[in-house]
Amino acid sequence: MAAKRKHPMLRRSQAMWVSRRVWQPRLVFWAGAISIGLISVFFAMLADESQILFHTLVGADTGWRFYLPFAATPLGFVLCAWLAQVFFPGSQGSGIPQAIAARHLREDEDRSHILSLRLVAGKIALTVVGLACGASIGREGPTVQVGASVMLQAARWGGMVQARGLILAGSAAGIAAAFNTPLAGIVFAIEEMGRAYEARTNGLVLTAVILAGLASLGLLGNYTYFGIARDTVAFARDWPLVLSCGIIGGGVGALFSLLALKIMRRIRRWNTLQPLWRTLAVAGICGLAVAGIGFASGGLTYGTGYAQAREAIEGTSLPSFFFVEKFFAGLLSMVSGIPGGIFAPSLAVGAGLGSTLGLIFGAGTGTAALLGMAGYFAGVVQAPMTAFVIILEMTGNHDNVIALMCAAMLGYGTARLISNEPLYHALSRVFIAEAIRRKRARDVDAQGSIASSGI
Repeated sequence: MAAKRKHPMLRRSQAMWVSRRVWQPRLVFWAGAISIGLISVFFAMLADESQILFHTLVGADTGWRFYLPFAATPLGFVLCAWLAQVFFPGSQGSGIPQAIAARHLREDEDRSHILSLRLVAGKIALTVVGLACGASIGREGPTVQVGASVMLQAARWGGMVQARGLILAGSAAGIAAAFNTPLAGIVFAIEEMGRAYEARTNGLVLTAVILAGLASLGLLGNYTYFGIARDTVAFARDWPLVLSCGIIGGGVGALFSLLALKIMRRIRRWNTLQPLWRTLAVAGICGLAVAGIGFASGGLTYGTGYAQAREAIEGTSLPSFFFVEKFFAGLLSMVSGIPGGIFAPSLAVGAGLGSTLGLIFGAGTGTAALLGMAGYFAGVVQAPMTAFVIILEMTGNHDNVIALMCAAMLGYGTARLISNEPLYHALSRVFIAEAIRRKRARDVDAQGSIASSGI
């Protein structure tokens, strides 16, 4: 007792140190989650403005401005590919494969090549430039890489050691803030990002999603991404439509995934000898093809496809072959090597496919678009829970839960029959392989240094 009374200041300083050691990581983590929400809103605003700029420059008439994409789109693709290759390596593509790969890497040096604040700036800037030149890309996948990067940096500043869990939390927060879909963010973390989900990350994911969502709500208010879907599926009448959207949508989605993986593997092998120049050549050719598809579609396939998907959900039929044109515009944009996601373009393809099937079956366009989105998106990413939850939250209609679940599960099952290789996880292995090659090169250099020093 005497010893305790003798050193009260020592005990107080120890308590303050323990308190700081406990609260500093938490405060940094909370700040990181809120930052993800704020950055996501800023990113969304920039993406919207860039699309408005492109459509303003191109114009809605058939004058000379309508032909402007034949120059602007391939040049924009080449610029984005060059900047990604030279200044922001690791920013190419969606960003979700990078976040998945980072969870499998153990060394911080390897993670820093695909998740960093420098890549946050590059990913946002190049995605915005891509949208400004008519690329068929989205911002939601890139927001996952942004969220994971911000949270991993917060881990470094806060002295936190749960890197895998924090990457998962940052990815979930990115999806939740991008779509204003907190449940989808959590499901995405479990189903797509985690695969081997750890129970101890529950608190991290939930807290990150809540704080990022609150930051987004504070700026934009509570909203549904595609508005409110009014139509309801009647199983007695619409069961052929549910089956068709699920099976055909899943098959077409699997075809997208299969083609993307095969084409990108061929491009990587072809690029081996002259990686920069051949990368730029591929980007230019893809950009020219995207411009051609946009011209043929009357400008409908440029950008994310958000406006077309929303019109379909609200009951306006899309052109019968819009989904085919958007499919190839999205595929070419993806394999071109420029930064940009496939979430929004995939939802637009699904809405277009559903709209066409709705015309065939004599069903309401809004109902058919929802089912088409669920089936096609589940086929592309092979994540059925994420597919139906994200569409449910984005449209605010809970009367279609069972129908969306059926379409998503049929889409997933069909996709598994065609391709058993999930798109994002297959792409993540490319970044893991690059990290392994870098590690081996470092080991060889270290052995050479030891040998030369005579140790």
